[in-house]
Amino acid sequence: MFKKLVICLLLLYNYSIQAQENKNAQHSKWQAILHRSDSNQVIFNFQLENSKGKPVVTILNGSEKIKVTNVRFYNDSVFIQMPVFESIIKAKTTGTHWQGYWYKGSATKEQIIPFSATAHKNRFELTNGKAKINISGRWAVHFVTDSSSPYPSVAEFIQIDNRLTGTFLNPTGDFRYLEGIVTGNQLRLSTFDGGHAFLFTATIKDNKTITGGLFYSGAHYKENWNAIRNKNATVNDAAVTMKMKPGETQLNFRFPDLNGDTVSINDSRFKNKVVIVQLMGSWCPNCMDETAFLSDYYKKNKQRGLEIISLAYEYSTNFERSVKSLRKFQQRFNVSYPMLITGVTVSDSLRTEKTIPQITPVRFFPSSIIIDKKGIVRKFDTEFVGPGTGIHFENYTKNFYRIMDALLKEE
Repeated sequence: MFKKLVICLLLLYNYSIQAQENKNAQHSKWQAILHRSDSNQVIFNFQLENSKGKPVVTILNGSEKIKVTNVRFYNDSVFIQMPVFESIIKAKTTGTHWQGYWYKGSATKEQIIPFSATAHKNRFELTNGKAKINISGRWAVHFVTDSSSPYPSVAEFIQIDNRLTGTFLNPTGDFRYLEGIVTGNQLRLSTFDGGHAFLFTATIKDNKTITGGLFYSGAHYKENWNAIRNKNATVNDAAVTMKMKPGETQLNFRFPDLNGDTVSINDSRFKNKVVIVQLMGSWCPNCMDETAFLSDYYKKNKQRGLEIISLAYEYSTNFERSVKSLRKFQQRFNVSYPMLITGVTVSDSLRTEKTIPQITPVRFFPSSIIIDKKGIVRKFDTEFVGPGTGIHFENYTKNFYRIMDALLKEE
């Protein structure tokens, strides 16, 4: 009898300790790690809170806060379903430590990366002491892969003491919100948005030179990079330029929306309207930012004679899978304009010819096509950059508003 009582007391004690640990972990910052097979770790932070009796995870990347409400604790496990991408974290929980995996859908097979998280830890530690150099400003960057020649980019960094934020801008878009540190002469930046996991490392040689840079993405991808400080560095987007084919002035397409109803650019709702055709995919990180921007712009300007249509190029031709992924976009960003499923995968080399053959190849996402009230294509917009780029986003929006205001005023 005495032995059973001792066991019960021990079990009760252990339960109370674990309950206290779980309670202490609430409202705290957690350090999460995605463990690549090459031992390079993609690290990010999140907050775990209790909102109206339900757990909420908020992923932190610089000024970005991604709120995740589909969080479920069951026995000794936690399941975190990301709000946009085909992405879920499954882990075993032991007080202030979790251990599990990140599962992410792709065009081929599901990617699986080991995951761990620990409460009350920062994103990165000052392993080399305080920062020796401040790298705030604009940098001309070159990325180099094993299979291709260098391609140019631009980096924008903001450094306050040891804390570093910023992003990289390419002709195809930007790397969104990056956060990290400068410790000694070492740079570390990372981000995680549920669909993409990036890590940047480099050595700051001096006030004008960054060398030995490495960019890690997902489970296996890696590139080299270096940078030179250049306040006048620009991105050359000539490689992504689209145009109408000779003799063509208008688009002609029809695809099913998320309800399975066919929508055509020739439908009456688009007649005598300025129409933006957004080329996107639910797998695309910059498409999140553009969709948020366009959804807000549409709500404010629909009454002026504006319409928007999204054409989605997904990972597979499976209609149900595409609908499930795009519904997340629709709900997350309160999209009230039609989102159409092309039924052609993003990896299809003939994706343009099969969907909008009137134009030259679509090379990168997101891209947009702006049509005037007479149905004539007036502009191809491949210049979108997100709010993580700071002044670049401000300049983009000013130019976008100017172009759209002029078109909306036309008779």
